[in-house]
This record gives sequence, C-alpha cells and structure tokens, in this order.
Amino acid sequence: MGAIAAAISLPLTSPTRRSLTASLRTSSTILKLNSLPAAASPRAPTLRVSAVSFSMNVEAVEKASPASFLDRREAGFLHFVKYHGLGNDFILVDNRDSSEPKTSPEQAAKLCDRNFGIGADGVIFALPGINGADYTMRIYNSDGSEPEMCGNGVRCFARFIAELENLQGRHSFKVHTGAGLIIPEIQEDGNNLKVDELKLADIGPKFENHEVFPARTNTEFVQVYTPSHLKMRVWERGAGATLACGTGACAVVVAAVLEGRAERNCTVDLPGGPLQIEWKEENNHIYMTGPAEVVFYGSVPL
Repeated sequence: MGAIAAAISLPLTSPTRRSLTASLRTSSTILKLNSLPAAASPRAPTLRVSAVSFSMNVEAVEKASPASFLDRREAGFLHFVKYHGLGNDFILVDNRDSSEPKTSPEQAAKLCDRNFGIGADGVIFALPGINGADYTMRIYNSDGSEPEMCGNGVRCFARFIAELENLQGRHSFKVHTGAGLIIPEIQEDGNNLKVDELKLADIGPKFENHEVFPARTNTEFVQVYTPSHLKMRVWERGAGATLACGTGACAVVVAAVLEGRAERNCTVDLPGGPLQIEWKEENNHIYMTGPAEVVFYGSVPL
C-alpha cells in the first residue's frame, strides 16, 4: 500500500466550535461498513464498500510510510496524506492529539484549491474518539462547509487509520461521525479477483471457441463490489473485448442474484459506462436502463 505524502508551511489557528459526536470502526483495502443510527439498532442496515489500494514511490519524503512521515512535529507545518476513493479525493490529517481540527474551515478551503493549494474535495481529520468510539471523523468540504459524513471519505479515513496504527490483516473499529456510528472492517484482498487485471485477449477466445459451445459463446467476467454494485467485462463471440454488452449485464445480475451475491436492482459498471439492471420478482422480467446517444451524422459514397 502506498500513499502520497508532502508538507506545506501554513499558519495554524484552532477554531472554536461545537464538539461532534460520532463513532466508527475502520479498515483498509476492502471495507465492510455497518452504518448505525445514533441509537444503535441491532437491525441497522449494512453498507459494503470497497477501497482500492495503489502503490507509488515518493522520493520527496524518502519513501517514508504515512505513519512515520506524520510523526514529524515541525512547528508551523501541517503534515497530511492525500487519498482518493473512486476519484473523490481528500487531504487526511492526523488529529488524534486534539479534539479540534488543526485548520479552520477557511484554511481547509485554501488547501483544497486545485490551482493555489494541494487540491482536494475535502479535508478529513482523524480526531480522538468520543462516547466510546475509537476515533472521531470530521470533514471540511472544499468550500469550507462541514458535512455529516462522506462515503468515499470514510473509506479513505479507514485506510488512513489502518496505516497510522500499522494494522495488519483483518481489523475493525468504531468511528464517530456527524451521521452517527460507522463501523468499517478491514479485510485482506490478496486473493480477490480484480476484473480489471484479467487479460481478456488470452482468456476470452478459450471460452468462445471451446468445444462445449458449438455456436461459440459470449463470456462475462464480474466482480461484486456491493449487493447493488457490480463490475463486468465481456468477451463477445465474433467481436472480442467490447465496451459493453447489455444482455450480458442482465445475465450477470440474474446469476449474482441466484448465487445470493446481489440484489435484484443493480448498477453494473462496464468499460463504456454503467447500466441499471432490475430483475422484477413479481413478473420475472428484466429491465435494462442506460444511455443511447448520437455520436455524429454523415454521408459516404458507396
């Protein structure tokens, strides 16, 4: 796991503000979040989220880990690590030594400026836990406002804590947020199939031309992110790897439902974009919703 780290010089003041109540448990590469309301109900819904890791060497910080880098305590410097979840990017600050964020909302907005600052959608602070939580998460948006919580942000927060605490293997912890208690769980992902890594040009023809398929066949490869979010790649007979296959997406959702891995209404991400697939139980019909857009008009001599 790698992360980008850098330091900036900045005058810091600690704003006066109300305390926030929230708790959660976090984890790294793949997170399973249990989202609980303020009065924790045993029947609370479960939200499963995936956090994808990436590697990068950062010479400017002597290849230091986020934990060791953030341990530096130069006066007047704010140490941070930048993460993103599906392109939703955040500046993460280790704030465990104080119950108030280390920057004001106005400073956070300046840090998020993509031309004159670091550039981010928000600044997230890892503060000490309250009300029995292990940690508290607060976030300032790029305009300085403070939301209750952020789904992509909480995954980044969980990964940040896992690196700060050097958590290895499977872990979970409680995080207090403005939206209530969140409990992420870090799971190992070493054996999980990553559909983007498949070499379709090598694998696809073996299915397409196998003797058990005399008329040849399409083959869909799928990864389940959550029960309502799937990712699919396809090798089509006679066409090879294509950007989308609507009937294949429908088949994937039916197969995932029958295997107990998905709900009947799913977003299916394909290389060309997402499709919404619903398999209605009342009539056994499958409904596909997606775009059909004009590319250009033209004439050509024959």
